[in-house]
Amino acid sequence: MGALLASSACSRSDAPPGAVTADEAQQLNDAAAMLDKNSVDLDQINAEIAPNSVTNQGDPPR
Repeated sequence: MGALLASSACSRSDAPPGAVTADEAQQLNDAAAMLDKNSVDLDQINAEIAPNSVTNQGDPPR
């Protein structure tokens, strides 16, 4: 029984050890697409912040 379980854990594959399976690659691509969708352009943030920072210049509050 133990030999059967041990042999089932060692499946033959053409992929080298540590290679990403097709399913894992798809999951990684989906995660990357989600991060890209939720990302913000830094230039857009700077354009929104810059006008406000100019008007707030002056003496610091006391």
